[in-house]
Amino acid sequence: MSELCSGWFMTELLYSGKVKQVWSTDDPDIIEFRYTDQISVFDQVIPSLIPRKGESLNRASCHWFGLIEDEGICKTHVIEMNAPDRVLARRFDVIREPGAIPRDAENFFVPLEVICRHYLAGTAWRRYQRGEVKSEDFGFEAGEVLDEGVRLPEPFLEVSTKFEKFDRNLDREEALEISNLDPAELDAILAIVLEVDSVIDRETSKRGLIHVDGKKEFALGEGREPILIDSFGTLDEDRWWDADAYEDGEIVQLSKESVRKHYIESGHHSALYEARQSGSPEPPIPPLPDSIIASTAELYASMFERLTGEAL
Repeated sequence: MSELCSGWFMTELLYSGKVKQVWSTDDPDIIEFRYTDQISVFDQVIPSLIPRKGESLNRASCHWFGLIEDEGICKTHVIEMNAPDRVLARRFDVIREPGAIPRDAENFFVPLEVICRHYLAGTAWRRYQRGEVKSEDFGFEAGEVLDEGVRLPEPFLEVSTKFEKFDRNLDREEALEISNLDPAELDAILAIVLEVDSVIDRETSKRGLIHVDGKKEFALGEGREPILIDSFGTLDEDRWWDADAYEDGEIVQLSKESVRKHYIESGHHSALYEARQSGSPEPPIPPLPDSIIASTAELYASMFERLTGEAL
């Protein structure tokens, strides 16, 4: 698939993900991310569009990339936001075979996703309820009974795969095996994630937000220097709560967790989980009701302003 772009250069769709597309440009070392208004949960794309969602994601992510670079935490892949829903970025090589990335390779995508959790929520809470993780795994006393939404004693870092059909959490040994990173390189990436989340918490706490958790992706550039890539600090990659409500003992979801909740309460998530566990065909995800589309569009717009201090 291709189209004619300005300057009469042919651009090509390189990759179409759940919520964004990657296009080539006239420069082989630069790609263009185009954010769509699609929304996904549980690795399924919902057949409903959320107005201006793509713009809010792109602009919020670019806001954070700029802040991280200004603070000197690490380099990023961003070159220029060239439209409200598009950004030009550095291209990195993608090697999909686990363990096949050479130890001396440069300018390549790291096939791992780093999740940093500050509160017990989302999939972590559901795994705890199912007995798949224990209180001591999160830094609490062994056998301590935990409530949903409790603040974790320390940031809880997890690493998952990127090149399998579904994200799968990895232990340290398998993460190193899949990525072929040196242990010190993985530790450097994890340290950057903690620094980035510290900045996010500092900035969003000023605007009455709690940063619950979020995910980051990386490449290794020249000299195998860590480069922060993709997008982060948005409603798709991160989970947010209202700080005042939390102080009053209430969890007010300010992320697409509210959309996840709709499908959990409707029974779709249970059916999907059972199908995946048994290897049966997955049930297709139904469209969202109009009322939830409208409230979700309003949430993305209002949260963009709270995250960045800018108007959408």
